[in-house]
Amino acid sequence: MGFRRLIVEVSRKHSQLRPVKSLFPCSYHTALKFGGNAGIVSENLVPCAFNYQEHKTQQHACSMMLSKALYSSEANTTEVSPTEAAKELHDKLLKSVTEQRTAPPNNWLWALIEKCDNREDIKLLFNVLENLRKFRLSNLRIFENFNDNLCREVSKACVRVEAIDFGKKTLWKHNVYGLTPSVASANSILLYAKQHNDVNLMVDVIKLLKANDVPLQPSTADIVFSICYNTGNWELMCKYAKRFVISGLKLRRTSFDTWMTFAAKLGDVDSLWKIEKLRSGLMKTHTIGSCFSCAKGLLLECKPEEAAAIIQVVTQTLPEGKRPDIMAELEKLVSEWPLEVIKNRKDEGKMALASGLQEDIPAMIDSLSSLGVKMNLKVDDLTKMPL
Repeated sequence: MGFRRLIVEVSRKHSQLRPVKSLFPCSYHTALKFGGNAGIVSENLVPCAFNYQEHKTQQHACSMMLSKALYSSEANTTEVSPTEAAKELHDKLLKSVTEQRTAPPNNWLWALIEKCDNREDIKLLFNVLENLRKFRLSNLRIFENFNDNLCREVSKACVRVEAIDFGKKTLWKHNVYGLTPSVASANSILLYAKQHNDVNLMVDVIKLLKANDVPLQPSTADIVFSICYNTGNWELMCKYAKRFVISGLKLRRTSFDTWMTFAAKLGDVDSLWKIEKLRSGLMKTHTIGSCFSCAKGLLLECKPEEAAAIIQVVTQTLPEGKRPDIMAELEKLVSEWPLEVIKNRKDEGKMALASGLQEDIPAMIDSLSSLGVKMNLKVDDLTKMPL
């Protein structure tokens, strides 16, 4: 009877299984079908030419499949529970503030944050934070939130166990947990969004920062630009870039590099020169990234000599240790960028663009050689560009 109940349970959760005959191509076919309400296994045997050994092999294989299905069903119903270490610390902290009415040692709370290993542990942590907040207000008359370091570590713990909904709560200005929203907490969640290319999560975090009056920081812009670039979302990058610039935020060199690289990849020369104007107003010298973005813009304007000149200037000003990076960017400019920019060109000018780059890139390489820039590049791939 116990086995029959187990089969009934499986039949409810697995209403359809792929026929066994599709998995075992042989002369003897066994089809298993789980009835929705019957709770029994029926076998339809299709007799063909077979021997006894094949028959036994098929029966054994089907038994193994049934066992896997049963074990799989049991695994799916298993619920995650709090870890023993987190539960023990939670109970000690809660007993201290609710029963003994005494302030617990600080290291208990820090230990609980460190021990959080799953979502249920995070729930316990936030329960403790809420009760500690009440205790600090009513018994100790402490109206301030917890210190910034603790708030930051709470958000990191949420990200670590992928409890992102709890992580967002650390960005609320008005909360019952005694947490203060900060850029550090936001950046922890944004880095998770970057790792998973999650644009929606990034948008949510930026909205929370605005709603809770958390000032934007260059580090935040850096992560946002990276997410937009990695997901190919030019419009969203421009939207946030405009907000950053209007707010007076001083973007980092890496942010400008990402922004300009994206514009050059799309072949958007107008945007590229506007970004360069902003960048040059804040920074006197080029990075390798901004230099090659400008060189690409000049190539798109059919100015190979000027493109070579800007690369030559940066080659002279940067230290010798950066020379391999310059050569790597040159190789990308020759072998990768032309295909990218042609692919992103949506109008009828693709053929003219490809033809122009086939002429201008070799001309730029020749100009670099005449300017004394030593390189070892192959431009053969340019002849393979789609016209």
